[in-house]
Amino acid sequence: MGHGIAQVFACAGHPVAVHDPVPEALATVHSRVAANLARLGLRDDALGRISVHEDLADALEGAAFAFEAAPEDVTLKVRLVEEITSIAPPGVVVASNTSSMPVAVYTPRAVGADRVIGTHFWNPPYLIPLVEVVQGEQTSTGTVARTMDVLRAAGKLPVHVRKDVPGFVANRLQHALWREAMSIVQHGVADAETVDLCVKNSFGLRLAVMGPLETADLGGLDLALNIHEQILPFIDRTPGPLQILRDKVAAGELGMKTGQGFLPWTEETAAAAHARLADHLIAVLAAGNAPPEAPTTT
Repeated sequence: MGHGIAQVFACAGHPVAVHDPVPEALATVHSRVAANLARLGLRDDALGRISVHEDLADALEGAAFAFEAAPEDVTLKVRLVEEITSIAPPGVVVASNTSSMPVAVYTPRAVGADRVIGTHFWNPPYLIPLVEVVQGEQTSTGTVARTMDVLRAAGKLPVHVRKDVPGFVANRLQHALWREAMSIVQHGVADAETVDLCVKNSFGLRLAVMGPLETADLGGLDLALNIHEQILPFIDRTPGPLQILRDKVAAGELGMKTGQGFLPWTEETAAAAHARLADHLIAVLAAGNAPPEAPTTT
């Protein structure tokens, strides 16, 4: 995610300094960004705006914004946000990229928590427009406004998440769907391939242009109420992860990276799936389907 986020801002004309404690990762930043730009058919001018730094303080020198994209480890995030806020001057906004972690979790030792904010980029960040901008209890409105502005100017679609809840908006919705999909397989209603076919060839086709609440309005809320009365009592309400997911992880069936998850994977089928996703996202962008304007934050 780090090099992809760097690419977003470099392509928008910003000088970007990248720090990574793993030398091998740092050494390949430019080659990975170059591969992305080539895939997108873009000029490589942005590469000259990206510098790499072994020392975090060097990377933060002169920064206006600091985006961290460390792994989803609470201890690591707390330590890193503390370190960044200790080094960066008070005017620097410190943004944390996380899929589900509330701002309050990684800011207990932050120096100036009012300038710390959550920014959930979606992978790959240079192709998916949305960035969830998560306001913690101590995050100032000025920090929210500055972050929304810089993301919007870089061509992203920032949305203001006003309550610091786990999973924010989009992942809460996505994982509610995943839980029910896994439940259907766990209870033998349908196999994994059938579940995916059902989603991709029905409501999945319209989700990109009509969200769930728009669709509810389209069909009529009286119809939505009738359907909810029929099926909600039977929707899975397991408060924690489903047993089928726990069992697969315990068995080492982790998905593409191990060759087996809910579906079997080979190197070829995994590469084809990645290419299919990238081709689809690139085609959407090439068609000129720009993201809509986000509501103005207040």
